[in-house]
Amino acid sequence: MGTIKQLEKVAVSVKSLNILNQLLSENPRLEDIMLNAKAKSEALLGVKNWALEYIKGRPTAFKYYKHEKCGREEFEELSWQDYAAIRLLDYVDNAGQRYNDKNLRGELVGNNPIKYIWMAVKYGTGGAKEDFFIDMLHLFRQFTGKSQKPDFSKEKVTQWMDKHPTGLYPRIIKIREENRDRIINILIKKIDEREIVSPNYKFEPTMSDEQKFLKMLEWWDDRKFHLRFAIRSPKFLNQLLNYSLHPETMKLLHEAQEAGIPFFINPYYLSLLTVNEPYFAPGADLPIRDYIIYSRELIEEFGNLVAWEGEDIVQPGKPNVAGWILPSTHNVHRRYPEVAILIPDTVGRACGGLCVSCQRMYDFQSGNLNFNLDKLKPKETWPQKLNRLLEYFEEDSQLRDILITGGDALMSSNKSLERILNEVYEMAKRKIEANKELPDGKKHAEMLRVRLGTRLPVYLPQRITPELIEILANFKEKASSIGIKQFVIQTHFQSAMEITPIARDAIQNLLNAGWIVTNQLVFTAASSRRGHTAKLRKTLNDIGVITYYTFTVKGYMETYHNFATNERAVQEQIEEKQIGHIPEEYINRIQQFPQDGKNMIKNIQDLREELDIPFLATDRNVLNLPGIGKSLTFRTIGITRHGRRILEFDHDETRTHSPIISKMGKVIIIESKSIAQYLRQIEEMGDNPEDYESIYGYSLGSTEMVNPIYQYPEYDFKITDEQSNFSLEEVVDEEDDIFEF
Repeated sequence: MGTIKQLEKVAVSVKSLNILNQLLSENPRLEDIMLNAKAKSEALLGVKNWALEYIKGRPTAFKYYKHEKCGREEFEELSWQDYAAIRLLDYVDNAGQRYNDKNLRGELVGNNPIKYIWMAVKYGTGGAKEDFFIDMLHLFRQFTGKSQKPDFSKEKVTQWMDKHPTGLYPRIIKIREENRDRIINILIKKIDEREIVSPNYKFEPTMSDEQKFLKMLEWWDDRKFHLRFAIRSPKFLNQLLNYSLHPETMKLLHEAQEAGIPFFINPYYLSLLTVNEPYFAPGADLPIRDYIIYSRELIEEFGNLVAWEGEDIVQPGKPNVAGWILPSTHNVHRRYPEVAILIPDTVGRACGGLCVSCQRMYDFQSGNLNFNLDKLKPKETWPQKLNRLLEYFEEDSQLRDILITGGDALMSSNKSLERILNEVYEMAKRKIEANKELPDGKKHAEMLRVRLGTRLPVYLPQRITPELIEILANFKEKASSIGIKQFVIQTHFQSAMEITPIARDAIQNLLNAGWIVTNQLVFTAASSRRGHTAKLRKTLNDIGVITYYTFTVKGYMETYHNFATNERAVQEQIEEKQIGHIPEEYINRIQQFPQDGKNMIKNIQDLREELDIPFLATDRNVLNLPGIGKSLTFRTIGITRHGRRILEFDHDETRTHSPIISKMGKVIIIESKSIAQYLRQIEEMGDNPEDYESIYGYSLGSTEMVNPIYQYPEYDFKITDEQSNFSLEEVVDEEDDIFEF
């Protein structure tokens, strides 16, 4: 990339100069500042004074800029022009800063946008690219009032939603049946020719072709069949997709295999991909396709991946990046006081498939997570280790929520999962008994919530068997009797196209067991298209699922293809999700939903009809920050020469955090792609970039309040304020005011 000083000598392209000339012609005062400034400092001062003239007449905006007011209420009072003024002032205040860019494996990047404009005007140099000048053009249009914040109606958002089909549409169901039949016929041939040999899935010699096909249809409902016949090579994948993959895509997939990236797609999930693009639903399967087809950036970065949240920097007995002392290297993850993740040493360390944007891709890189299912079966020592790990929850003063995940919690066998849940129950009972010996104010938090993190209702809904439902229902019944109040299946539908009849039935069975089902969407580029997430929310509500989080993809280079900018997340929140707003007077009602899982569909539908809204906007749009948790509270403090924005994130003030927060300060995130590049990608998907133009204006974000449906119930006693399993030692230097990743 070259050093920062070298880049200053790089000439600006003709195309960039044309955009610069447009910027100056639209803003004579800016042109005057740049032409008369004898040094970059004069250019900075000129822009700062211009912005201050405006913002000093806007008391709330001025206090927001000065960090004197920064809550959600104040954020909602800001005008479109306020956003731009604050951004200009932040650009000036942070001019000259340099940051380690994790997209470039730690290479230093500079931040001095006003200087880049000045150098381009004075000398035609500075190294700034086209996307930088496009961003600046929109910034000054916003600041001068030439552009206004759009106010999209419910009807407009509904139009966008209607462009996106679901897996429950009859014509989509028909296509998937044809896909299934094609896959089955290929598998029959491979079994007949002994290319695939399995003792559990074989045909009798006397079977006719029709009988073989019927037997295959029977096996199709068996989850073990799909795991046994999972596709593990690009060649086999292309064959099952009727050789529809482009040669360039095949080349990438072979390179991915050579790089050691695991390959695992089960036949059911593969049947959701279209082979011939349906005229009535162009691009409908893109969110699914982009979740299983590896990108060039992932392949190039694999082998150099690091954990976005610092989860790979764990030593038992020493604090992790959030200050928590953990009992093992891989089994327990923790960032918050109230909740910790348990990853079992079972087949639960595998998944029903590999998600390209997986935040634990580093664990696939190390081999800790993999698809060698036989080797992942629990060893003799696992029951003893499980007890030791659960002692961590039992003896901790603040833990009240256990999230069992992986991998995937439901990849564990029924026997393994039942054992884990039984041990959780016994642990919770012992914690209650121990509390009886402690005085009020010194008592420990007791277990209130048990969650299972799983994508199998999406990847492999055949896993939701009567036996599993019985295990879940029995656990809920006995755990409820000792005071555990919330039982959650935390799943991950990426698109309404993943909601198929069998997935819908699986969700209904989980609800019948008394567990609620929540959804976490990863906001990829394909799923970020206008109306797509709104349609997913509506379709999930239709089948009884409530939305929990909408996650921005982490911003490292390996997820470049799927990255949708944080600005798009704010735009979606404000311009689309708002049609599902739940008025405050209905909060108490929705708070009771988890207590009545069996009637979730009816309760959701009744409330939607009463409010005349298409979905309940119960999720929060957030980014998983490195180390300290989720937030969408940020300010755009800079922009690189390539137009990639530099965001300064603060933690989510709406929830309890690790005490490490007081030592961390701000978190700097450099986005992996420019907004202009994101919009070019959107256009390639068939959307009109003009529908997204206001995205440039969203330079601020504020984390939404947690919906009460997800809050912990109150105790009838007072717990201690003391934190156990925590230390500030060797985590963050107290003199550091920026916690960079």
